[in-house]
Amino acid sequence: MDVDVDMEAPCPPAVLFAWVEDLARYPRWLDLVPRAEASAPVDGDPGPAWLVDLRARLGPLARSKRLRMVRTVHEAPRLARFERLEHDGRQHSAWVLQAGVEPVGEDASRLTMHLHYSGSLFGPVLERVLHDEVARSRARLLALVSG
Repeated sequence: MDVDVDMEAPCPPAVLFAWVEDLARYPRWLDLVPRAEASAPVDGDPGPAWLVDLRARLGPLARSKRLRMVRTVHEAPRLARFERLEHDGRQHSAWVLQAGVEPVGEDASRLTMHLHYSGSLFGPVLERVLHDEVARSRARLLALVSG
């Protein structure tokens, strides 16, 4: 499954990038991520790591998942990429999140996010749930970068 979303924000790219380069900030604006905390580095990690809780709700049903995500690309203030990297010796579905920020005019920027998930934990409704959540989260992120 691949989901792409974008939005424009009335702020310079560096301001917007600060909200997407650090997964610990995501719970402030994205309900799908109720918790994200720094994880101890492990030899071989290409960047900082976070333990990220994902929670999706569809009606009375809810599914949760904890991932260890590592930032694999960091080109401030334009690109951050996070990939699932567990160190438990087991095979896991791929989770990849890429956030790109580009200037739009003098004091605005565009965020483009791409999420790739190779598993089936959340089933076929995940894409719809993600789009609904992103629509709700835009206003919260815009308020944070504007204030």
